Amino acid sequence: MRATTRSGPVRSEAARRAILSAAVELLAERGYDQLAIEAIASRAGVGKQTIYRWWGSKSAIIAEALLEGMILRERLDVPNTGDIRADLGAWLREIGDVLLSKQGQGLARSLIAAATDNAEVGQRLRDAIAGSGALSTRLTAAIENESRLAADAPIDEIAESLVGALLLRALSRSQLDDDAIEGLITVALGHAG
Repeated sequence: MRATTRSGPVRSEAARRAILSAAVELLAERGYDQLAIEAIASRAGVGKQTIYRWWGSKSAIIAEALLEGMILRERLDVPNTGDIRADLGAWLREIGDVLLSKQGQGLARSLIAAATDNAEVGQRLRDAIAGSGALSTRLTAAIENESRLAADAPIDEIAESLVGALLLRALSRSQLDDDAIEGLITVALGHAG
């Protein structure tokens, strides 16, 4: 039996990781607006063509780095102290502070651009952040362990509404103060949450 050969370039895991690491480092150093494919390629020790073979844009690279847990990993986790309102408040404050920073605004634009360019990236981002990710996991725990949410609470919709509100705040550069956070939580959970 003859083995089939793969046509086209093989995606090297080492090169992929180097590219993602370089992009994350440069994002931290320069911000999204100053991030360039040429600089990523140089830092990763690959050619620009290698990057463009695997990603269509710098925003797609940043989205993949986020999905790989290389950006904001600890900040995407929602605390679980047993008080869903307090936990969501702490999480919204943390994510809001990141997204409203200069670097965070570029990150938000990057993720939106990546999702706009590629529906699969958009779906993966949705799943990671609002779908089966930490936010939905924490909301599910509130149903199971705290009796603070109804058993039939629409977890996905609650998560999406909170993430959507955060993104709108980031895009409009609107501050997320305590009153705004409390309002978002009340809208998402109701007064009983």
